[in-house]
Amino acid sequence: MTVVERFLRYVQFDTQSDEFSETCPSTDKQRVFAQALVEEMQAMGIAGAHMDGDGYVYGTVPGDPGKPVIGLIAHMDTSPDCSGAKVKPRIVDYAGGDIVLNPDTVMREADFPSLTRNRGKRLIVTDGTTLLGADDKAGVAEILTAAEILLSSPEPHATLRIGFTPDEEIGRGADRFNVKEFGAQWAYTADGGTLGELEYENFNAASAKVEVYGRNIHPGSAKNQMVNAQLIAMEFQSMLPVHERPECTAGYEGFALLTDMNGTVEHSQLRYIIRDHDMGKFNRRKALFGEIAAFLNQKYGEGTVELTVNDSYYNMKEKILPVMHVVDRAKAAMEAVGITPVTVPIRGGTDGARLSYVGLPCPNLCTGGENYHGRFEYIPVEDMELCVKMLVELLKG
Repeated sequence: MTVVERFLRYVQFDTQSDEFSETCPSTDKQRVFAQALVEEMQAMGIAGAHMDGDGYVYGTVPGDPGKPVIGLIAHMDTSPDCSGAKVKPRIVDYAGGDIVLNPDTVMREADFPSLTRNRGKRLIVTDGTTLLGADDKAGVAEILTAAEILLSSPEPHATLRIGFTPDEEIGRGADRFNVKEFGAQWAYTADGGTLGELEYENFNAASAKVEVYGRNIHPGSAKNQMVNAQLIAMEFQSMLPVHERPECTAGYEGFALLTDMNGTVEHSQLRYIIRDHDMGKFNRRKALFGEIAAFLNQKYGEGTVELTVNDSYYNMKEKILPVMHVVDRAKAAMEAVGITPVTVPIRGGTDGARLSYVGLPCPNLCTGGENYHGRFEYIPVEDMELCVKMLVELLKG
């Protein structure tokens, strides 16, 4: 089966994760996909292919005992930001210009500069009503296609450990990953984007929840008595730096993002994510949230604002620098198949960031996808095929 055939099959599975669920996986439909992958892996001859009780999938392609044991990891869920149900992909021979996804939705080359560099390629696009699911079903398809090649190859290669995780998109992919059972000396997540991306730096990440408690009084007699929680929530947001939002930042610049809000006069809630590559700046961003909450409590009365901040993951760079040979190996594999490595900081996180902190160094590799988490997501066929060659070379090196 080709990588494209696999990918087109996989995107038919709706595997959206749910941050408000307490289960693991957060949605049962991820288990459906996981079981399908296990059955495929068993049919391919991948040793020990199984799904554990938490919905994680593992398997092994045995290799030369004299070579290292290397892991390849991808996640099975898709983002909650956009529907992943009833995905209708199609392949476009792209010569340039705009792509009409449906009569009401056009992917304009002027809006998405990545299209220009992908002229002359075959692009797998959506119908403009759902995301595509290349993040990260492209990674799953590329790993299993590489595994199939290794299984039929007489050439010596490293032992490959395969791991597919649920709930990466909601920050839980590494929560119950069995590093000890996995048994790899190091690993790579196939969870990147543009061809050539090789990443071993990522954000330090935290989530923040702001609860605001007000007092509702009939508006006819509210003077000097009503306390509107919604207005205080808006005041909290207004005190955050306007130039430190995602839409104003790039590269190593951090941000705070208001992800959702709801409320009434009596009770309002804001949810944020906080990101920065630099640990000192990251801690100062979190401290600012505390200072704003303290100021508003002093202004409106203690208990008006309750703040909860939880760290999610940290920059893997600290754990990768002592073992830079794993990055050098990936660079060599890319160059061997004609990919130019581009080392960039991840403006996000991967399962590999957290796994690196529990003893499994785990940089991130490109899969070829573009415009993740939305209706304009696409992936070039040629880039997926090159990524498969890169993974095979990585294991043979």
